[in-house]
Amino acid sequence: MKMDIEKVARLARLELSEEEKVTFGSQLEQILTYMEQLNRLDTSGLEPTSHAIPVNNVFREDEVKPSFPQEEVLAIAPDEEDGHFKVPRIIE
Repeated sequence: MKMDIEKVARLARLELSEEEKVTFGSQLEQILTYMEQLNRLDTSGLEPTSHAIPVNNVFREDEVKPSFPQEEVLAIAPDEEDGHFKVPRIIE
């Protein structure tokens, strides 16, 4: 187990103390034990899901709706150029 912890730490570019290796080893052992319990469950009659409850598309259909006239919107803009909003440059 210690070699697994060291390998994962090396892959994640983490430097662990000996105490941390022991702590994480114990935690990993607990996780793997729990996964073994889950693997023993009979899930043969269950459909694979990505959510616990059914989820339907909550987005509305796109609808074309009238908009403000471009001239009116640009008239209240601080600055415009060639029919577009002109904003200060933030990237040099």
